[in-house]
Amino acid sequence: MRHYDITVHPESDRLARNAQLAWQIAEVAADPVAIVPDVTEMIINRVIDNASVAIASVNRHTVVSARAEALAHARPGGATLFGCGPDVRVHAEWAAWANGTAVRELDYHDTFLAAEYSHPGDNIPAILAVAQQCGRTGAELVRGIATGYEIQIDLVRAICLHKHKIDHVAHLGPSVAAGIGTLLGLPTETIYQSIQHALHVTTATRQSRKGEISSWKAYAPSHAGKMAVEAVDRAMLGETSPSPIYEGEDGVIAWMLDGKDAHYRVALPEAGEAKRAILDSYTKEHSAEYQSQALIDLAFRLGAEVKASGRIWDDVKDILIETSHHTHYVIGTGSNDPQKFDPTASRETLDHSIMYIVAVALQDGAWHHVRSYLPKRAQREDTVRLWRKIHTVEDPKWTARYHADDPAVKAFGGRIIITFHDGTKLDGELAVANAHPLGATPWTRPDYIRKFRVLTEGILAPAEIERFLDVAQNLPTLRADALRHLEITLPPQSLKATDKTGIFNFPTD
Repeated sequence: MRHYDITVHPESDRLARNAQLAWQIAEVAADPVAIVPDVTEMIINRVIDNASVAIASVNRHTVVSARAEALAHARPGGATLFGCGPDVRVHAEWAAWANGTAVRELDYHDTFLAAEYSHPGDNIPAILAVAQQCGRTGAELVRGIATGYEIQIDLVRAICLHKHKIDHVAHLGPSVAAGIGTLLGLPTETIYQSIQHALHVTTATRQSRKGEISSWKAYAPSHAGKMAVEAVDRAMLGETSPSPIYEGEDGVIAWMLDGKDAHYRVALPEAGEAKRAILDSYTKEHSAEYQSQALIDLAFRLGAEVKASGRIWDDVKDILIETSHHTHYVIGTGSNDPQKFDPTASRETLDHSIMYIVAVALQDGAWHHVRSYLPKRAQREDTVRLWRKIHTVEDPKWTARYHADDPAVKAFGGRIIITFHDGTKLDGELAVANAHPLGATPWTRPDYIRKFRVLTEGILAPAEIERFLDVAQNLPTLRADALRHLEITLPPQSLKATDKTGIFNFPTD
């Protein structure tokens, strides 16, 4: 990897184009380096993973609304929509919007955490949509996805957004633009302009992840993907973008991030170096915020011990979770967010409350993407009592491991200490989730396939499940005309339609 020092430059000392971060990212995207086999295999895993969570959410309200908007933008030979089959085609940016929302709705796909947070699988819907519309092959799609993952993860390692209350999708717009650039074999100049444009239009505050979390949380990544598709289109037509978008005196770093004295070191692959960042990301076994994954696995174990001892949950006096700065301040009691203790809170809020998540995991010994969030589950009286006995603290040890560069040290877990009314304690710690590459049961292809089968059971016909899995696992060899078969068809009449009227489906005479 090559390291770049990124600082703000005033107009009087204008930074040369080839020294700008956007240009350096564009050079990585334009590099025709081969994709190594283990990266290709992981891309297939993540295509399956995305499809599983998208189909599980296909009839949820946000996804139905996004699909309705997309269906109003039909295009022969365009991109496909999850659930609608291969013959329904829409403009690529609207497919990115609808499919990206479906992937993100359940907060159940892959993750990478470092200086910033990310769900790098959010790159796939937009890059796939453009590949379908522009007649790319499966091998070209693999190359584009590898770039999307590489750039987003490299930015996430180096540049913190949340400290300044900027949403993490500000790293997604540039990574999708870069991935599309690789997919289409665009020149460095075109990719450079599209990256700058994509960043310029995808910065937003983190209020979407605070308080009563709204449905926009599901839309935010797909909006970034949609904006990136449009940014690449404009750049291909010869349009230019705000420059230098990162380092300019009125740019993103100077006014949204660390300010005029900022200094970041961004590591990017050198020319000819393989794009391997996807291998450092990890998916979710449980449908909840990633920092809860190890704590859910730990809670299963501790909950079983409590039950084996013959105790009941009202015997618990207090539960302390020692964890990282992020877990404490974003999904723990350090957030000072009363919504995280509200039994009537939205699903989006509950899956960002480690107190709720640990309470249910302790009691149930299992986690389900629907049942664990049902109102009757959240409002169960004994759960509410236990939930309100849980609090978090930051432990510098876990914060250091969260930010460690060494993958063998990096961890997102914590320690749970259960104190009973009689003064006895039960405690344990877990650094990484069982499904993590360094966990007790690291996930491989059969695990991704099992997740797909579980999440699509009762939604898809068995033959459709097998057909999709066969197509996805042959991704690198798919011809351009076969990419449309990466869609999924729901049985007739099982795909919900909105009963509301908006601008795009407004009736005409």
